[in-house]
Amino acid sequence: MKRSSVFYWFTGVAIAAIAIGAAFYFDAAVRDFVAHHQNRALLHLMHNVSRLGDWPEHFALGLVLTGIAWRCGNKKWTRVFLSMLIALALAGLVGRGIKIATARARPSVKMEEVLYWSRFSTKYHSFPSGHVAASVAFFGVLFLGSWRIGLACIPIPILIGLSRMYIGAHYLSDVVCAAILGILCALLVAHFLLRQIANRQSRIEN
Repeated sequence: MKRSSVFYWFTGVAIAAIAIGAAFYFDAAVRDFVAHHQNRALLHLMHNVSRLGDWPEHFALGLVLTGIAWRCGNKKWTRVFLSMLIALALAGLVGRGIKIATARARPSVKMEEVLYWSRFSTKYHSFPSGHVAASVAFFGVLFLGSWRIGLACIPIPILIGLSRMYIGAHYLSDVVCAAILGILCALLVAHFLLRQIANRQSRIEN
C-alpha cells in the first residue's frame, strides 16, 4: 500500500472517530433542541422528506436510472447505477444487523417497547439510521463515479439525516454513524466495481 493511501486512511479514521465521539456527546443537547423548536409546517415537511428518503424510493430511482443507461448502451453509467444499488443493499443489510445487535431505542420510544417486539424486528430500533446509511451509500457511489454530479446530490442525504432527527426517529449519533457506514459501503463497492472505469479514464487521459 502506498504511503499516501495509508495517510488518507489514517486521516479518515481519525476524523470518523472524532465525529462519532462528538455525536454521542451532543446527542442529548441536539434532541432537546429539536424538541423545543418544533414547527407544525416544518414537521410536516420533514415527515415527507423522511418518507421519500427511504430505501425503496432510492432503489426505485436506481433501477430506473440503470434501465435508462442500459437502454442507451452506456456501459459506464450502467455500472455506476448498478453499483449504487449494490451499495444501497449492502448498507441496508449491515445497518439492520447492527440495529438488531444494539437494540437502541429511538428518542421518542421507551426501551420497554423495543424489548416487547421480536428481537429481529427493528421497528423501534434507532442505531444506526437506515435511511441515512442507504442514502449516503447510494449517492456516495455516484460521487465516486462522477464527483460533479455526486457533489450536487450531497444535500439529499444531509436533508434526510436532518429530517430523521427532527421527527424524533433518531439521535445525532445514529445519523453520524449511519453516514460513516454508508461511506464505507460506497468505498467498498466502488473499489471492486468502479475501478475499471477509473483505470480506463486514466489511460484515455494519458
